[in-house]
Amino acid sequence: MVRVSGPSLFVFAKALSGIAPTPRHAHFVRFRAADGGPIDEGLLLYFPSPSSFTGEDVIELQGHGGPVVMEMLLARCVELGARLAEPGEFTRRAFLNERLDLAQAEAVADLIEASSQAAARSALRSLSGQFSVELSIIREQLIELRMLVEATLDFPEEELEFLESAQVSARIDQIGRQIRGVLDRAQQGSMLRRGLTVVLVGRPNVGKSSLLNRLSHEDRAIVTEHAGTTRDALRETIHLQGIPLHVIDTAGLRDTDDAIERIGIERTWREISRADVIVWLLDAADDSNEHDDREFDPRLPDGTIRITVRNKIDLSGDPAGRSDEDGGIRIDLSARSGHGVALLEAELLRIAGWHAHGEDVILARERHIAALRDARDHIDVAGQQFHAPELIAEELRLAHDDLARITGAFTADDLLGEIFSRFCIGK
Repeated sequence: MVRVSGPSLFVFAKALSGIAPTPRHAHFVRFRAADGGPIDEGLLLYFPSPSSFTGEDVIELQGHGGPVVMEMLLARCVELGARLAEPGEFTRRAFLNERLDLAQAEAVADLIEASSQAAARSALRSLSGQFSVELSIIREQLIELRMLVEATLDFPEEELEFLESAQVSARIDQIGRQIRGVLDRAQQGSMLRRGLTVVLVGRPNVGKSSLLNRLSHEDRAIVTEHAGTTRDALRETIHLQGIPLHVIDTAGLRDTDDAIERIGIERTWREISRADVIVWLLDAADDSNEHDDREFDPRLPDGTIRITVRNKIDLSGDPAGRSDEDGGIRIDLSARSGHGVALLEAELLRIAGWHAHGEDVILARERHIAALRDARDHIDVAGQQFHAPELIAEELRLAHDDLARITGAFTADDLLGEIFSRFCIGK
């Protein structure tokens, strides 16, 4: 399909097809070259402004799809005055013509790039405006509250009594709770969008590859009794409750004279530095190395979540279970039999912020989350300034601007260029 957007395309469509198209009607036509000869035949649809995706005149040309024929059709459109679209240009025009707000425009790209059904459903909700409506409701409450607070600045002798009678403190608390609720769902949606990077780490032959195979439900990694089988990082993306988990099996950590294995161990540390979660495996049937593994702790990145997994409980006879320990969580399981693996999956979902009722998650981007956090912080500060109405007014204004950045009601031009440059051609 070839889509053209711009002003006054009725004449453009007539020159291409030889007919005067009826708006929003599918016409079976022959697409014509400059000399009147046929290029292809197919459907032509004409959507006059403003009732189109971009808010401009739009025509859609649906041909047979062969690359040579479509190149000829594109060339004819260029002859008639069109040019090739830049990445994201159609959606950008829809935003600039107020057919979509910025959050909805970004949802177009999110829907295309969705890696799971849950992500696609969440992106579609944002595209339909659900996220934007929630933000609009909070912004309207902020506007009303700002008017109340700023009105008191002209009457300083009555300001505290007025603020109390208007229940300003209670309203600030309510808005804060609403922003936190949206932020919580947005953080879950961000994880739904980008996934969680989980690196399996441990000494050779503790069962890292077996655990990868168990989590992915297929034999992705080679498993043998010979230590050092895994020489390089092996990546597998799986989905738990719609959350993408990028699980990385790594070479076992140990001192070795094998040059190839040393390279694999260096790559293991590189993967550890990029991990969201480190799953450190121990052999439950052989605790001799458990104390020695602590020598690696100083090399682990600060702030990275660590789960200690005692594997091979089918050999040790220990029961499956989860327990808190100093520095993190411990889970006893068997990758071979599957006992206890559900406990690890549940822990990974908890870390990802997953909720049982996830149909209201917001497929947020990092800039959305940053803006929501800023708004939350300004609301928190406003709630602490009850005896200084001018400071309350300023914090409420800043929170309002933070929320407006998400939908594009207040957006710098350079940010727009960055956002739409990431879209694919034709969107």
